[in-house]
Amino acid sequence: MMSKTKLELTWIGKNERKKLEPRILLEDPSKSYHASQKVTENDIFDNKLIFGYNFLPLKALEQEYAGKVKCVYIDPPFNTGSAFEHYDDGLEHSIWLGLMRDRLEIIRNLLSDDGVIFVHLDDCEMAYLKVLMDEIFGRANQLNTISMTTNDPSGFKATGATVFSTVNFLLVYAKDRTQKPLNKIYIPKGYDTGYNKYLLNPDDHYKSWTWCGIADAFAKANGYKDTKEAKKKLPDTFDDELAQFAIDNAERVFQSVAIGGGAKIKRKETIEKSKKDRDKVYVHPNEDVEGFYIANGRQMVFYSNRLLEIDGEMQPAELITDVWTDISWNGIANEGGVSFKNGKKPEALLKRIFEMCTREGDLVFDSFGGSGTTAAVAHKMKRRWISVELGDHCHTHIIPRLQKVIDGEDQGGISKSVNWQGGGGFRYYKLAPTLIVKDKFGLEVINKEYNPEMLAEAVCKLEGFTYAPSEVNWWDHGYSTETDHIYVTTQSLSVDKLEALSEEVGSDRTLLVMCGAFRCEPGRFTNLTLKKLPKAILDKCQFGQDDYSLNVANLTDDASADDDAAQD
Repeated sequence: MMSKTKLELTWIGKNERKKLEPRILLEDPSKSYHASQKVTENDIFDNKLIFGYNFLPLKALEQEYAGKVKCVYIDPPFNTGSAFEHYDDGLEHSIWLGLMRDRLEIIRNLLSDDGVIFVHLDDCEMAYLKVLMDEIFGRANQLNTISMTTNDPSGFKATGATVFSTVNFLLVYAKDRTQKPLNKIYIPKGYDTGYNKYLLNPDDHYKSWTWCGIADAFAKANGYKDTKEAKKKLPDTFDDELAQFAIDNAERVFQSVAIGGGAKIKRKETIEKSKKDRDKVYVHPNEDVEGFYIANGRQMVFYSNRLLEIDGEMQPAELITDVWTDISWNGIANEGGVSFKNGKKPEALLKRIFEMCTREGDLVFDSFGGSGTTAAVAHKMKRRWISVELGDHCHTHIIPRLQKVIDGEDQGGISKSVNWQGGGGFRYYKLAPTLIVKDKFGLEVINKEYNPEMLAEAVCKLEGFTYAPSEVNWWDHGYSTETDHIYVTTQSLSVDKLEALSEEVGSDRTLLVMCGAFRCEPGRFTNLTLKKLPKAILDKCQFGQDDYSLNVANLTDDASADDDAAQD
């Protein structure tokens, strides 16, 4: 009997993993920013901008935000060896895959059951990453691979090219596709010239309807003798004005289409009758479809059925496909008022992504913040957001850009289409330093930069407790259940102190005590579990490493030997 095998992507170092330290996040109020007053009742102020290498912030967020993120968009370095001012974008492929694997596993934990992730790449690593995502998210949970036209085969880039690359990709996966997480999205479509007939008397009974060509109707409506004169007078704008005329008069504009299948069989008698009685409109006896008009053996289909409201305007529309050619990448350099060479994405792209899978108030996450496009668009669309960025451009690009958004000064990008007026805010966070360091004797001790509150929060994360200091009980720093709590202190606790603590906790609750030392047998108090700091947490994770950058040159000799480095 053949053994069961699994199709998977493998690489050197795949099975080498580190236990990442779940750092706490520290707010810097001087860099947080909020509108001076509410613009609407739905303004959102608790957004998070996190400065730091994205691997550690991901771990820092995992406990609190597991299962809460509705949409993830990430645009990681493409690993092409080119492109980024702020990133070393050319890693050995196995290293790049290991870094992406580690991040994607945490991201999957962050996603809600109906959540969706979009990963933006070119073709350098796309195929490999797809197999990796099949492994992490499940092959059955792939929703789409979307192709996007991002540039044109012109200019110096095309010089000498045999086949010019114009496409980027979005790998789209659901946490659970049975949740049907994507919304139907329609996009504008240009005027369909097949709708070339114009109803002259729509208010009359359909049996009396007459019509003419739409071009002639347009010409006469604008005071021209005929179509020929209109084209002569409007050499540059005729087509555009005709298209708008069709939209404005969509209830009158129609085309004749063939009737096939069951519809033809059902209405055969009426169809044949209309063929003989030219230019007369018929409705089949006992017709059960509203507006099913037949003339000259064909159905009259009105243009109004093709119009949908998009960005506040009625436009001809069609269902979105997996090939996106309609989003312009030209002219985006000025969006947001910041320049980000080779890395900025159109606001329209993020708008479409959020429309596909989120509603107002949903949480959006981006761990490669870049120039801040994801955060800016999410903010304008009244989504909650978390963005992580490592470079100084977090301060030189993202913060100034978001300040303009909040103040209502950024009227570019999608602002007009969503009627953005400003409002809301964000909180700026950085990672706390590592919890455990070595003293002058080489002994591992609690970092002196940690105050009691920081220590309690960090230990809660390490032990799987929710940090929630009680205002009533001095010893209650957090909980794992309604009756199981935790107390953190660097003090050495005597028997008397522990006895008094046990009495306060009572018989209906349990307490994990993490302390510097204790002077009694560990099992003396049935409602207390005693553990020493830092000894009890040393094996929880890797302490002391701060740089998980994709830039291998930044790593120490020890760190570069591990396949765990990563750029954000």
